[in-house]
This record gives sequence, C-alpha cells and structure tokens, in this order.
Amino acid sequence: METQKISSRAFAVAKIHRQFFSIAALLLVPLLLQAPAAVAAEAPKLDSANTAWMLTSSVLVLFMTLPGLALFYAGLARGKNVLSILMQCFAITCMVTLVWVGVGYSLAFGDAGAQNAWYGGFDRSFLSGIDVKAIRAGTTIPETVFAMFQLTFAIITPALVIGAYAERVRFSGMLLFSLLWLLLVYCPVAHWVWGDGWLQKMGLMDFAGGTVVHLNAGMAALVAALMLGRRRGFPETPMPPHNLTMTVTGACMLWVGWFGFNAGSAVAADGAAGMAMLVTHIGAATGAFAWMVCEWVRYDKPSVLGIVTGMVAGLGTITPASGFVGPIGALAIGAAAGVVCFFATNLMKRSLRIDDSLDVFPVHGVGGILGTILTGVFAAAAFGGVGYPEKVTMGDQVLVQVTGVLAVGAWSGIATWILLKISDVMVGLRVTAEEETEGLDTVLHNEKGYNL
Repeated sequence: METQKISSRAFAVAKIHRQFFSIAALLLVPLLLQAPAAVAAEAPKLDSANTAWMLTSSVLVLFMTLPGLALFYAGLARGKNVLSILMQCFAITCMVTLVWVGVGYSLAFGDAGAQNAWYGGFDRSFLSGIDVKAIRAGTTIPETVFAMFQLTFAIITPALVIGAYAERVRFSGMLLFSLLWLLLVYCPVAHWVWGDGWLQKMGLMDFAGGTVVHLNAGMAALVAALMLGRRRGFPETPMPPHNLTMTVTGACMLWVGWFGFNAGSAVAADGAAGMAMLVTHIGAATGAFAWMVCEWVRYDKPSVLGIVTGMVAGLGTITPASGFVGPIGALAIGAAAGVVCFFATNLMKRSLRIDDSLDVFPVHGVGGILGTILTGVFAAAAFGGVGYPEKVTMGDQVLVQVTGVLAVGAWSGIATWILLKISDVMVGLRVTAEEETEGLDTVLHNEKGYNL
C-alpha cells in the first residue's frame, strides 16, 4: 500500500515536471526564433552619410599630394629641378597604389592583425574578400572606401620624404627606396598604431598620423639627408625657391586637403569629425601666425615662405591631437608648433648645416614629436579634451605618448638607414656632381620645366 502511494506521488511529480518543461519550451521557442534576427540587427550596417563623407575625405587627402604637395615642393626647388619633384610625387602615387593593392593594405590592416601585434598578415592581399557589400569592421562604411582612404595616407607619407634629398637623388634610387620603405616601415607602423597593433593596445593617442605619417617621414628624411650629404654649394651658395607663387598655391591646397586628413580620420560624419576639422583650422592658423611673428622679430621682415611653412608645421603638429583636444588645446599646440619648428629649422640649416632640402624633419618630424606628446597633455578634460581612459592619469598618458615617439622614431631611423644602403648598392642613390650641376630635369627626364 505504501509502495503504491510512493509510485502515485512520483508519477504526479513527473507529470508536473513534464508540464513545466513543455511550458518552458513553448516560451523559449519565440526567443530562439528571434535570436538570429537579433544577431543580424547587431551586424554593421552601411551609413550613407558617413560613406559620403569618407569618399569626400579620400579625395581631399589625395588632393594634398597631387597637386598640393607636388606644387609646394616644386616651387621650393630650383628651376632646373622643378620637373623632377613633380615626377617623383606622381610616380610615388602610382607605385604606392599598386603595392597597396598587392600587399600594403593587408600588411597594415589585414584580419590577421587581431592575432599579431606587429603586422597585419597577408589575408587581404590583392584586396581579397573586399567586394561591394563588404563593410569595414568597427565602421559603417564600405571596406573599399576605407582601403582607399588609407591608401591616400600611404601615398603622401613617402612623398613627404623626397623633400629631404631633393635636387640630388637618382629617380631609380628614389623609387626603390620608397617601395622598400613603404613595405618595411610605413605599413608596420600603421598597423602598430591603427591596425590593432601593440601601440594601439597600449593606448597611444594618434588620431590622424602624428607618428605614422609625420614623425615617420621626418625621421626618414633626417637619415636620408645625412646619408646623401649636402647639395653642391650648400650652405655657402644661396639656393632660394624658384617660384614662391607655386609654393603658396600648393600650401593653400594642403590646408584645404588637411580637413579630409584629420576630420576624415573620425571615419564618420559626426561630432568628432566636426571638432577635428575645427581644431585643425585653429592649429594651422595659429602655427602660421606664430612662425610669422618669430621671423618678424628675428629678421625684421615676415616672409611668405615663412608663413606658409608655419601653416604646414601647425597642421602636422595638430594632426595626432585633432580627435582628442578642444579649441584651447589647438591654440596651444599651434602656437608651440610655430615657435618650436621655426627654431628647429634655423638650427638645422644655420648651426648644424644639415641639408634637409625642403625642411622635412624640422617641420614634420619635430612637429610630429611635439604634437604626439602634447596630445597626452591637452586631451585632458580640464583643457576641453575628450579625457583619458578610466584610471589613466595625464602622466600615464604622456608616458605612453613618449613611448610611441621613441618606438616609431627608432624603427624609422634604423630601417631607413638599412634600406638606403640597400638601395645605394642595388641602383645608386646620388647623381654625379656634373649631373647635379646640370639639373635633374634634363639629366633624368630629358625635359625642362621652362622654355624661356
């Protein structure tokens, strides 16, 4: 009798359990059916406004090299070398594009970078997997647009370096060195800072290229200027720019194009892009004005060359900070750029007598260093910046910024020296004394910039 009671009770309990699980299953079925839809809803979607802005920014940054930088540099050279500068900028644009499609983009931004702190791998070689429907992870724009935007950065960085050895380098040597430098210096550094590499994970603040572009190119320029030696007659023989009108025209194009460079690095048409554009303009204007005042006080007359060079210094220095600081920070950084880069340029040419032909290191290199370090200061909320991550102090952030400067500067300097040696052995870097005297336009391209 007792056994029958236990069996009846067990049966009743089992029945209750079955009913419970049946009800639970009925409740869970709709949730399970909705789960794929929820996942799909979280997948990145293309934003037309952001895409339109990034398409525009890509055009603006390419406009900085062709024709902006090309005209800026060409006007600073002597008339017998004007075409050689234009040719170098144009050829670098073409060559970097081909290399970027082949392996450059993959090395900098490939998916393998998630597991590799040093380079992005080869999974995106020849832009594999990038079609019209592909959206770049972490953004709302097509990966085609992201790849194009980053290509314009890869173009202008080695193009900046040519200013250091202008008027004395072989065209073949320049091409070989630029190719090797892009693959072994620019792409790895871009991955470190922007491709989920070790400096990005450390927390380095470099919004648009203070280390990747300006410090990187500036350090390469310094090493190249030292290795190739001075131009014949420098510094005793005056070597003034042959066409300042051309230089100012190029400078104006650089100023306008830089809005795409910095504000475009927000990868969205949002408040961050708006602030980046505002502080970029403030930095440029303040840097130009500060340089003009320094020159006016020291030499009694302000020059057109000085004010446009100060503008470029202000732009290069505000670049790493553009997405992290407010107007107060932009004023301080722009003023520091104009003063510090002015004295750095004079120190290089007049005291050290280093023939960095078009002042790449004292403007871009020094500006990149200064801007990257000051980003760690003026990103503070007290100065109107975005603030620091949780538990990170100003001292902590400045230390990270200094680490980034030292790492990129050391890598660029050492690798550049090695790559210049390799290029010199393979094809030769410097033209002969007679060829330099005649001018690179005639010797290397059998053309003249002017037929007067």
